Amino acid sequence: MAYTTFAFLYELGHALVILLHKNSLLKDLVVIFFAAKAVGHFSVMVGQPSIFGQLLVGIILGPAVLDILHPNTLLKELAQLGVLMLMFLAGLETNLREFKKGIVPSFLTAAGGVILPFVGGVFFSILNGYSLNISLFIGVVLVSTSVSISVQTLRELNRQNSREGVTILGAAVIDDILGLIILSMVLALVTGGEEITILGIVMVKVLAFFLLAILAGLFVVPLIMLLASKLQVREGRLTFALIIVFILALTAEYLGLAGIIGAYFAGMMVSRTGLKHELIGKVEALGYSFFFPVFFVSIGLAADITSLKGSILIFAVITTFIAVFTKLVGAGMGALMGGFSPRSSLVIGAGMVSRGEVALIIANIGIGCGLLTTDLYTAMIVVTIVTTVITPVLIKVLFK
Repeated sequence: MAYTTFAFLYELGHALVILLHKNSLLKDLVVIFFAAKAVGHFSVMVGQPSIFGQLLVGIILGPAVLDILHPNTLLKELAQLGVLMLMFLAGLETNLREFKKGIVPSFLTAAGGVILPFVGGVFFSILNGYSLNISLFIGVVLVSTSVSISVQTLRELNRQNSREGVTILGAAVIDDILGLIILSMVLALVTGGEEITILGIVMVKVLAFFLLAILAGLFVVPLIMLLASKLQVREGRLTFALIIVFILALTAEYLGLAGIIGAYFAGMMVSRTGLKHELIGKVEALGYSFFFPVFFVSIGLAADITSLKGSILIFAVITTFIAVFTKLVGAGMGALMGGFSPRSSLVIGAGMVSRGEVALIIANIGIGCGLLTTDLYTAMIVVTIVTTVITPVLIKVLFK
């Protein structure tokens, strides 16, 4: 009897090991959903945001540690949908009146969070013997900010509509525009293009997006949502709200901005239609049960640090410290100049630390045009992952 029980448990364990290492989207989703919720719950129990645990799940189950989950095209696409829905939710919940009032401190925060990281990244890279072109591009990677992680942390703390939360969101939009301008100028400089011409094209594209977004919000979005309300189908309003999100995200990407900016503006536009509270509940249910866990875990999966050795490991560690310090201080000083208290300024600076998917996009551009080697690309991924993982911890500690 004992032998039979042992044999059964052995076969069950063997089957489980095979299942965990089987390449299947369904298996990946089962593992992601279970681990994200379980570890997220444990993270809250020890006093940290649940998102911190979900990010760690990706690192632990990914190639860096247990090698159970691997980045793949399907997971990346689902993760992209997740971040768009998260930013749409942030837009739905944004207080437009407070957003308009906070434009000046948001601009000062973004400016400080762009200038200091760029200078710090360029200077340190030159000190390490990299060429000016490569150093400039590393500086551009450090400029980027992705507040999708900060948004979720603020939501868990119920601070998304606080002055600090609104300023972080506003600064992220401006940061994306400033980062795009710097990226365009650096690419023009290192590839021999005309900087003034490139800069002019970038500014025209940025203005075109905001003009289209405002016109859509005033005239097109209300009409679409009114027609959706009259459809004799289930969840018509939610479906057409998501269509608006994807269209504005595609428009933003086409004009050179990050898709998350389009999704965020879609949320703000839809919130003006009177369907705000209904859609918040439905997007939360859809996002938290499916898309958000995939997005947060996928970030951790990118952290394959096995190729980092010797000098490039040291470079990655010090660059990570510079990335955190310069955003915290640069954005924090901007917020301080915008009228915030020292403590609130640090909270805002912490909210701008995460580089997220924006830095990964820029790093991909760098390796595609030959400015980043494979080792430097890996180092930039490590910088992105670490800044993303520590952001929720920093925000919660500083808010307390």
